Amino acid sequence: MLKRQSILFILGNIFLISTALADKQAINNTCVGCHININPGIIKDFIDSPMANPPEKVDAVVCADCHGDKHSTATDYQKATMPTAETCGECHIKQFEQLRGGKHNLAWFGMKSQMAWHGQPMAINQEGYQGCSGCHKIGQKGLIGITQGVIEELEYDEGHEMAQYHYGNAQCDACHTRHSFRKSEAQDPRACSNCHNGFEHPQWEMYMSSKHGIIWDIEGNKETRHGRAPTCQYCHMPEGDHGVVTPWGFLGLRIPSKHNVLALINIEPSLEKSWKELATILPEGKYIDVDDDPQWVFDRALILQAIGVLDENFQATERFVELITQSKTARGPEEFNEIRRNMKAICNECHAKSFVNEHFKTSDEIIKAADHEFAKAIQTVQALYRDGILKAPVKGKYTLDILQLYKAKNRVEQELYLIMLKYRQRTFQGAFHASNHYMHWYGWAPLKAAVNTILEEAKKMRAVHAAKNK
Repeated sequence: MLKRQSILFILGNIFLISTALADKQAINNTCVGCHININPGIIKDFIDSPMANPPEKVDAVVCADCHGDKHSTATDYQKATMPTAETCGECHIKQFEQLRGGKHNLAWFGMKSQMAWHGQPMAINQEGYQGCSGCHKIGQKGLIGITQGVIEELEYDEGHEMAQYHYGNAQCDACHTRHSFRKSEAQDPRACSNCHNGFEHPQWEMYMSSKHGIIWDIEGNKETRHGRAPTCQYCHMPEGDHGVVTPWGFLGLRIPSKHNVLALINIEPSLEKSWKELATILPEGKYIDVDDDPQWVFDRALILQAIGVLDENFQATERFVELITQSKTARGPEEFNEIRRNMKAICNECHAKSFVNEHFKTSDEIIKAADHEFAKAIQTVQALYRDGILKAPVKGKYTLDILQLYKAKNRVEQELYLIMLKYRQRTFQGAFHASNHYMHWYGWAPLKAAVNTILEEAKKMRAVHAAKNK
């Protein structure tokens, strides 16, 4: 129950708003008068918000602007409209368009492309929003891809999937939390920490353990562009750009370029036909700083094979379209280079070009080293399948598919999954975020240990297998 002072404060603000907004607000007061008894927290947030207190000559936003005016009694509440990103886009046109073109808009589609998601209870992965979906609901629902027969650009189902969910379609409220919607709140790195933490992407912990985060904390958590140290938004949302994309992407992968794949003919000449066929669908061009040597290309081809993007003959599966093209988890040379140049320019606002170039190249080398270790582990497990020592996954489109966490029944496969989505992630993300501790002790060190575990376990399994077959 609200304290008497809080009730008086709210009622006082209701009176002030009502006198300022006349007819429109008179209707709104009906909403406020009822909801103050049902969910008073949202009323206080709204009254304190910039929506209810706009600058001069700007109309205040009232409840009906977002929720419609069809709900007017305690019994017809289902007639209230739940807002979507399009609702916000009616006023915030530029930000809405940037969101639709950015990675956050693909979060829901990308989540559903992960096989592990499909193995969770419905209460967790759907409207319960207790697991992956709790963060991935920032993505647009209803995007249709390759598994529904759409082989090029994603299509929209015109609201069919969205209609299945009462909550979680607003998207914008992931950062501008309802019903306050303050810009300053979304500019604070702590707004990002709700999702970017923990198992596979602890960027918040990396940031706070880096000099950037430490200075930001010492300086009093300044959320503006004028603090001594950059925030998440300063680097990843320059000038408020809601696209929020990075060169390497979430998984630290890139689309192999045509000339890089053709160079593999000298590494694995027995696969010449496969390399030439794969090259026909790949982009031209070179990557800034990291135009791959053939060994790295081969290592990454093995990784793409292990997550089902390439088949046993290194040809694109439908997941190549779903994950790489439609979910945009990897970049081609043109996009990678543009985003990288922009990111470097942001770093150059504080740091010398030579320092920035060295930091980026060193971080690239760390990805390269991690990929090589990971590739060794993948080849070891693939050999166990091939030799009948370890039961292989059901023959189909995907040769290994380590993304199926819940089907990993033995230690070797479980370690492979941890390398992919935990240790390798922390290694390369820690490097770019200048978090030495995370890069090494939470990333590279356990990655190396996991690879060694797989190699040693494979030796033991081979020894047991040989003894049984004497």
